[in-house]
Amino acid sequence: MDRPLIKISPYHLLGFCFAITLFELLTYMASDMIMPAMLTVTHDLNVSAQHIPYAFTLYLAGGILLQWLIGPLSDHFGRRKLLLIGCAIFALACGAAFSAQSIYAFNGLRLIQGMGLGFVIAVSYPALQEVFCEADAVKIMALLGNVALLSPLLGPLLGSLLLEWLTWRELFLLLGMSGLLVWLALYVYMPETVGTLRHDGQRLMAVPFEWGGTVRRYAALLGNPRFLSATVALGIMSLPLIAWIGLAPLLLMHNQGLSPLAYGLWQIPVFAAVILGNLILNRLIAKTDIPQLIRYSLWPLCGGLFALVVLSFYGVSTPLLIGCLGLYAVGLGMSNAALYRLALFSSDDSKGLVSAMIGMISILVMGGGGSLLAAVGAGYSHESFSLMAGIAGLLSLLPLRFFLRRNAVALTV
Repeated sequence: MDRPLIKISPYHLLGFCFAITLFELLTYMASDMIMPAMLTVTHDLNVSAQHIPYAFTLYLAGGILLQWLIGPLSDHFGRRKLLLIGCAIFALACGAAFSAQSIYAFNGLRLIQGMGLGFVIAVSYPALQEVFCEADAVKIMALLGNVALLSPLLGPLLGSLLLEWLTWRELFLLLGMSGLLVWLALYVYMPETVGTLRHDGQRLMAVPFEWGGTVRRYAALLGNPRFLSATVALGIMSLPLIAWIGLAPLLLMHNQGLSPLAYGLWQIPVFAAVILGNLILNRLIAKTDIPQLIRYSLWPLCGGLFALVVLSFYGVSTPLLIGCLGLYAVGLGMSNAALYRLALFSSDDSKGLVSAMIGMISILVMGGGGSLLAAVGAGYSHESFSLMAGIAGLLSLLPLRFFLRRNAVALTV
């Protein structure tokens, strides 16, 4: 790995990466650890189990809510200040869920908790890109993705085990206390990249925040076909996995009658497959250019999704469903960090604003698509989920093909 682009000691660099990883992990844990308890939550709050996938969607929506503002503000005031604010908001919202007395208060707090995800995407990701060179940044993003994926992999299991001793309210209190510890780690170790002199003598200058200019910059991104196609592809490619996270409690516990522990165990093959894809990415990135690596990833990704569609007409058992999702997940793990890098640098605008737009569009696609799949009955049976999730994921080929063609043209100009 090359040396970082800014002056920072190895000790603080390691602490920075560790703190960012913990914050990202915790924002996902706040979603995944509570999923085994969602049937209990809906029972305690006297509402239908059909609220389960919508609570997850609201968490994703929280990630969109302020990203449009967070990114430009971090370009102006600095990444460090904004991330500390975001971590504090997340920790307080988790702690407040301890006292939720209605599904409306619960869902409102889920929305605020989800804002933590927005700070991760709009602030910490650009900071990593500004500290490391391209190849190292892709590796770091993939490695951090592996750690973050421990949340949906181990989160349901850990949540199931903790619920043996804690109530779901106490679980949120634990998440809030963990958030405060992460805030302390960020305070100690996170460097400021905006305005910092780099080793090459260049300085990433602060971008003045101005409402009209910000709106025009966002409009320019929406008029950038390369950026838009890459970002939409990012969201659609992840949609089957997001739909699985939101609907798995219905599919496995509500429909199949599985225990929370069995539900958690069935998550392991899917998310282990994403980690495997990330490891393959790390192996190939040094000798393969990013567009070609994405093309390689389409073989397992499309193979798993196509198998889901075909099997939906013949009956889908849980092992078959998990096997197909696992094959798809390998391709997703190979492509996600690489496609994010290409999307981020498809525009010359400041990376805080570009990253915020990537997050808003991709989460909007994932959250909106997940809500649509839930509304049309993807959670009714394994067959309905396989058919709808498979078709939805394959739709990513349209914007991805457009982006790869445009990207090839741009590189030759």
